[in-house]
Amino acid sequence: MKPTSDTLGPQPTVTAPPPRPRGDWAVVRDLIPWLRPYAGRIAFALGLILLAKLANLFVPVALKQLVDRLNVEPSLLVLPVGLLLAYGASRIGVTMFSELRQVVFARVMARASREITLRVFRHLHGLSLKFHLERRTGGVARDVERGGAAISELLDWTLYSIVPILIEILLVTIVLVWAYDWGFAFITAVTLVAYTGWTVAITEWRTGYYRASVEANTRANERAVDSLLNYETVKYFNNEAHEARRLDENLRDVEDAQVMSTKTLAVLNLGQTSIIAVGVTAMMWRAAAGVVAGDLTLGDLVLVNAYLLQLSAPLNILGMMYREVKQALTNMERLFGLLDERQDVQDAPGARDLAASQPRVRFENVRFAYDARRVILQGVDFEIPPGGTVAVVGHSGSGKSTLARLLYRFYDVDGGRITVDGQDVRQITQQSLRASVGIVPQDTVLFNDTIHYNIRYGRPDATREEVEDAARAAHIHDFIRRLPDGYESEVGERGLKLSGGEKQRVAIARALLKNPAILIFDEATSALDSKSEKAIQAELDRIQVGRTTLVIAHRLSTVMNADRILVMDAGRIAEQGTHDELLALDGHYAHLWALQQRDEEELLP
Repeated sequence: MKPTSDTLGPQPTVTAPPPRPRGDWAVVRDLIPWLRPYAGRIAFALGLILLAKLANLFVPVALKQLVDRLNVEPSLLVLPVGLLLAYGASRIGVTMFSELRQVVFARVMARASREITLRVFRHLHGLSLKFHLERRTGGVARDVERGGAAISELLDWTLYSIVPILIEILLVTIVLVWAYDWGFAFITAVTLVAYTGWTVAITEWRTGYYRASVEANTRANERAVDSLLNYETVKYFNNEAHEARRLDENLRDVEDAQVMSTKTLAVLNLGQTSIIAVGVTAMMWRAAAGVVAGDLTLGDLVLVNAYLLQLSAPLNILGMMYREVKQALTNMERLFGLLDERQDVQDAPGARDLAASQPRVRFENVRFAYDARRVILQGVDFEIPPGGTVAVVGHSGSGKSTLARLLYRFYDVDGGRITVDGQDVRQITQQSLRASVGIVPQDTVLFNDTIHYNIRYGRPDATREEVEDAARAAHIHDFIRRLPDGYESEVGERGLKLSGGEKQRVAIARALLKNPAILIFDEATSALDSKSEKAIQAELDRIQVGRTTLVIAHRLSTVMNADRILVMDAGRIAEQGTHDELLALDGHYAHLWALQQRDEEELLP
């Protein structure tokens, strides 16, 4: 049975609920699948960590033996060469195994960060135009940047720092219990519990300030990027001070959050240092009492002291490690939150590739609204025959450009359907559909790269000669050759180094290079003067031959030769026919024609 619009089309636009916040364990759960391919490397790295800690565990033992062997009558003193060599070897082993662990695990951190960041980047490109119209570039870029770096930071702090410390604490506790008594283990356990409880409680409190700092920093970055992208507008209205004030509002929030973070860090550090100091003092008191009582040797005192020094240094920064882990988890939460953004436009299961040279395009009773409260298209129905040209004209806001966005499938229709050679575009893969369509948009935005790159973007595998041929067809080759750097001239941010007409010609050359089966001209000559428009229009008329073409225009003189002209009004087709037929109707089109003719006459000298 042939699918209907009800079965294929989505329901009227409904705003998706915002992604719900993740917990820390949910973030870790999301990360684990990215680490599974490297399970072997991770296991090997953990094995090296264990070897490093075992070597480190032997250092105080060797030191104890050295002290006890030297604590004899001078006449009996013999240099314990073996113990000295073992002591040196164990210290070298600690560093060697630690560095080997880093070498083994470096690829895991870098690859996981790269793959997740790339996945987010691809996902962002896969989201509908609606998301990108609502997003703020600076905020998204900042979240991706921080989130990508946080992956390496999280793995580094957990597997390189926190896990080794926990292993070392466990091993030291076992040695103390085995070599001495449970008293040392009890003091160690009480110290660790107190330290951990204090660290977790205060860090959780501090995390709220960090989140506030991140959000304020993101908002500040959004405003800064938005202001810099609109540099010319800021200058036009002399609003530099206004922009600085707006940015400073967010920077004040960042400042306040950072100050509170620093103050609470002092509270955290003071508590941690006090707990460790009490624990170390209790351990040394017990060891010294044992030496005085004759139960322990001087070497035992040195061993306990060495173990305490080994533990106290990493314990002092364990709170900082925990804080960094929490911050990394927060940043990763925002990164994975971008992956939660729903892809409104997706390939249907079993979607087919489009293969067409001169396709027939049909809009069948198409209804659409960006917002359910404001309908844009209401029952639009027309057809572009194979190799034919249909022009769409009308007042601003009548829905002309929306037709192009729907044909490109930036959005899905709310009702009806759009077909290419009888295939519903929702049953065609997006990649093949968009590969078959070329567009020259009204507002041409170029990449901050060379003219050659921007033209070649239409077909990245094109040769230099093909790029220049497309530029000639767009009547911009001679202009490019006159530039100091020719085709290697930089166009600047969004192409602002070029005039509107020059950017438009680059866009035309780019579309020509793509050589699509379906062409869309959305006010393609709007930025050109009358002389340039006539030259370009003749070329556009030539390249339309043999291609299915949709022309969206404001100037009626550019669409006089179209096979069919549609006059849009309030989301509906008010009139349609050839230029002569529409003039004969003496309706909307004839009125627009008369107005434009009068305006052009007034401009004549």
